[in-house]
Amino acid sequence: MSAPADVETDLLRAVVLAGGLTFEREVSLSSGTQVVEALLRAGLDAELRDADGDLLPGLAAAPADAVFIALHGSTGEDGAVRAVLDLAGIPYVGSPAAACRLAWDKPAAKSVVRSAGVTTPDWVALPHSTFRELGAGAVLDLIVARLGLPLMVKPASGGSALGAQKVSRVEDLPAAMVSCFAYGDTVLVERFVEGIELAVSVVDLGDGPHALPAVEITPESGVFDYTSRYTPGLTEYHSPARVPDDVARRAAEVAVTVHEELGLADLSRTDLIVDADGAVHFLEVNVSPGLTETSMFPMAVEAAGHRLGDVLTTLLRQAAARA
Repeated sequence: MSAPADVETDLLRAVVLAGGLTFEREVSLSSGTQVVEALLRAGLDAELRDADGDLLPGLAAAPADAVFIALHGSTGEDGAVRAVLDLAGIPYVGSPAAACRLAWDKPAAKSVVRSAGVTTPDWVALPHSTFRELGAGAVLDLIVARLGLPLMVKPASGGSALGAQKVSRVEDLPAAMVSCFAYGDTVLVERFVEGIELAVSVVDLGDGPHALPAVEITPESGVFDYTSRYTPGLTEYHSPARVPDDVARRAAEVAVTVHEELGLADLSRTDLIVDADGAVHFLEVNVSPGLTETSMFPMAVEAAGHRLGDVLTTLLRQAAARA
């Protein structure tokens, strides 16, 4: 992967979108703050803006050369805000709206990725109405009979591991399902794969998508849930990951394949599990990777020998040029 090229930054005005009205608002604001600080250090004119009713009038009155989307949750990752920016003719960093909609739907993304030959844990995705109409007990019995235990239960769309739980006992499954339905109408239940969890970020700095060094994730609790992600000290990170070179290479190949098969652009982060046999399993992909102090994308950028502000500046300049 090419290093970020030296860019003229004094004429580039960037707006960083953060906040929104999702469960992940505070995480988004933290990401946005980190992005603005990195861009300011890189010499850009960067401003943090919330995704609210003042956004479009503000951008019309003071146009940005490009927008960086640091929104997490549905607002920033399901393609809706990007579709509006497209309507307004405002260039932005990141994947197009249609690709975001596909990646946001975890079961749909798993289907596309599996069709491309990538291994992903077996799963079933069911809406809340199915459990109401057919009886939760009978449906849960079928799920356990089909997928076995332990299971990973999570909302079919969403990020930051909100509502995600590992279930090892049948009697704990109903409560895990109820917790998931607090974050969305459809739940994804997949076979839990024991192994090493990796986050592999992909960036395209002008010469095609390339994987950054994998980040190995070792949560103290054993499960990389919301608390483990955003509470400093509860998770150990190693970048590059402490895996054999051939495993690191396969993980990088999977992340790039996911990025390309789903039609993503500029940047993404793919979450993977490496099992005891060294097989790499796709879990999900994030089109708006976290950029907080405990996020994996900045760790991967640093492990690659780059400065975050330089990488983000290159992406913003490319977005402005596309316009």
